[in-house]
Amino acid sequence: MLAYPAQPSPVAYCGTSHRVNDEHTVCQVAVSLSVANDQASLPIAWRLYLPQDWAADKKRRTVAGVPEDIVFATKPAIALGQIRQALADRVPVGIVLGDAGYGVETDFRVSLRGLGLSYALGVKSSTGVWAPGTAPLPPLPYSGRGRQPTRLRRNEEHKPVSTLQLAMSLPASAWRRVSWREGSRGDLASRFAALRVRPAHGDTQRSEPWPEEWLLIEWPRGEAEPTRYWLSNLGPTTRLAKLVRTAKARWLIERDYEELKQEIGLDHYEGRGWRGFHHHASLCIAAYGFLVAERCLFPPRRRFIRERIETPVLPRGFRPRGAAHPA
Repeated sequence: MLAYPAQPSPVAYCGTSHRVNDEHTVCQVAVSLSVANDQASLPIAWRLYLPQDWAADKKRRTVAGVPEDIVFATKPAIALGQIRQALADRVPVGIVLGDAGYGVETDFRVSLRGLGLSYALGVKSSTGVWAPGTAPLPPLPYSGRGRQPTRLRRNEEHKPVSTLQLAMSLPASAWRRVSWREGSRGDLASRFAALRVRPAHGDTQRSEPWPEEWLLIEWPRGEAEPTRYWLSNLGPTTRLAKLVRTAKARWLIERDYEELKQEIGLDHYEGRGWRGFHHHASLCIAAYGFLVAERCLFPPRRRFIRERIETPVLPRGFRPRGAAHPA
């Protein structure tokens, strides 16, 4: 699973990869699970996603060689199965990261919490939440007749807001500039705010509110409105800097996926067979795993340059060739 390490430690990322070939009208989508630390990442699970109409088409399944036990499953359901398998295989546990395609699924977040996993998952600007200090109304008092009310309530005066509405209502003092890593042109930084909120999805079908979570919001300076949102169940005392570094740890996996595609040829498969698709991905991932292992034999570039290629001290009185005076 993807966790951001303060010290090198394992992490897990649920991702989706697309392969489109316009000439043959082939679109293939894979759901993957990667493990990572602050130096490298590697996919450990990879499965082709079958749309519901495709999964129900016996003729196409037969031609593609799809195994009989493969049935339709949503991308979050496939990812959850991959995570459960990783836990069963005793893959070291970290913080689960994923984009909004996974984060907006309440069942996915609830299942991760049920597995005892922490997460920082992207959500959309339209995701409904209860602002800090608010929650659904309690069930109606029992009237003494019929079944006792048990479901939470909301009304026009008391209802959740979207993450965008909440972000736009925050005062200027709520935003902090946070740097999360060093880029090629200096530190990468942006403005962030973090609030304790309760998710609102489906709570009128429940008898208790959802637990509080962190809502992390990014609003780069110069943008008309916030650009990214995350929900995280990290502890209530978690510092803003850690929330940001955790949410932004996805860049490493996304960078490695680009290398897998461009250098190893992960997205070069143009066939239509279930076995061929997964064999191609397995070989690419194995090759990339070898490269990752080889790279780990060498120290990080910065440390290598600082500790092993230090500029030698010139001897006293050294005079460069042709110079009139000592250096």
